[in-house]
Amino acid sequence: PKTTQPLAGDAKTPADETYEDFAGGPSRQSNSFGIPRVEQERRRRYQDYERMDQEAEVGAALDIYSDDATQENTKREIFELNTDNDLLKREVDLFLRQTRIEKFIWDIVRNVAKYGDCFVENVVDLNNIQAGIQRLKILNPNYVFRVEDKYGYLKEFLQEIPNQNSHSTDLNQSFIPDKKKKNFIKLDKDQIVHFRRMTSDASYYPYGKGILAYGVRVFKSLMLMEDAMLIYRIQRAPERRAFYLETGNLPQSKVEAFVERIKAKFKKQPMWNAGQNTVDYNYNPLTVDEDFFIPIRNGQGTKVEVLPGAQNLGETDDVKYFRDKLLAALKVPKDFIVEKDNSPERKANLSQLDVKFAKAVHRLQTDIERSLNVLVRRHLTLRELPKSLVEGCEISLTSPSDMFEKRRLEVDEQKVRIVQAVKGLMLFDDEYLYKTYFGFTDAEVEEMKERMKTQQEENPQPDPMGMGGAPMPPMGGLDDGADPNVETAGDENLDAEEAPPGTTSIGRPGDVKS
Repeated sequence: PKTTQPLAGDAKTPADETYEDFAGGPSRQSNSFGIPRVEQERRRRYQDYERMDQEAEVGAALDIYSDDATQENTKREIFELNTDNDLLKREVDLFLRQTRIEKFIWDIVRNVAKYGDCFVENVVDLNNIQAGIQRLKILNPNYVFRVEDKYGYLKEFLQEIPNQNSHSTDLNQSFIPDKKKKNFIKLDKDQIVHFRRMTSDASYYPYGKGILAYGVRVFKSLMLMEDAMLIYRIQRAPERRAFYLETGNLPQSKVEAFVERIKAKFKKQPMWNAGQNTVDYNYNPLTVDEDFFIPIRNGQGTKVEVLPGAQNLGETDDVKYFRDKLLAALKVPKDFIVEKDNSPERKANLSQLDVKFAKAVHRLQTDIERSLNVLVRRHLTLRELPKSLVEGCEISLTSPSDMFEKRRLEVDEQKVRIVQAVKGLMLFDDEYLYKTYFGFTDAEVEEMKERMKTQQEENPQPDPMGMGGAPMPPMGGLDDGADPNVETAGDENLDAEEAPPGTTSIGRPGDVKS
């Protein structure tokens, strides 16, 4: 059988194929430079995302996604492994501490939310492959390409060696390959873990679709509106003065020279020169831009009027409209970023918004966990653990919201109360309650009955639910044969000798004796 080296360390050997081999697949259309169209569009999208990340609201939204997706649980742990196997727990814990993935997971989540892709190289010591993955390295997504065959199966990854003279990701500089020099490194498909946000949009395949992809157009409109608002305020905000200069009987040819002489007088600003002990007149360019000089006749006299600045500087509804639209595209509640009053209505609204936003974060966590489990299982395979343990390893991230968890607990609590009330009516059997309120199947019901029976044999304690265990006490604390018309003592602190006739000892409602 054909064997391949599953993992290699830092690749230093250039790829044997040229870029034309990579771009000439039947599923990739190329432009005049031989560049696959999907790669060209991806690089252009990344440039838009990087410009969006420089905006305060967008950067804050990405940070919120990363913070909620990587928060710690009550044990101060980010990752949760549901298994009872001590060997598997020890190996996974060793892998997490050895690779320090807690330091990388925040950046990985942010890159996936930002670009839709994050390429992580797992570095292995070739002299000691059984030691597993030694460290992780996050690669620049602008220079890593996914190569698939015509059937859509992953073959390998290619990493571009950028031009040393170019420090940007411009399409016309670093992206065009040098045909004379082989500037691509071939990486094994098991050497890279591709974290991506899965999407059904064919225009993004085989890469992910970032969260910022929904707000590119709105972001550009927001930038135009903010620039227009700033230009308007700079031009219209300051007050200006209108100088009406009386020209008298000066001929028309001399009026212009007279006005220019008056302008020059106002343009100069006296400044004291301490070195020469003289007064210098410096040029003040703002005077010409701000003020108006208007010649008048007919004995109206010279006068100066102050022209008010713009009166609608506080109107920013158009900018707020596009800002709210951008936050809606990013699925981040506006109240998380825009501070308002601390009214009780806003706090209650935040609780509901937090639960809804947690669902969006949970979908992002699902995509992260899919690739994270690939990384962990790859390490366990190199460690030569049994295949059954490797396939059964499932690592997950902590719940993104405490309110989301609190709401789930409240639903469970209400469900238990309803079951207790229905059980007290004695109208339905336990099997009906299991299936109706807990969603058990027939096999799960039988299994639960066996477990409850075993539990009662090992530890005969009354079942608080009254399902499958000891019978629940009757309502009101009376025995079945007790007369409801006869009162009993309800004070638990009442001593036995002080109890009235007809009652028993503390805490046990007795049989009423005639």
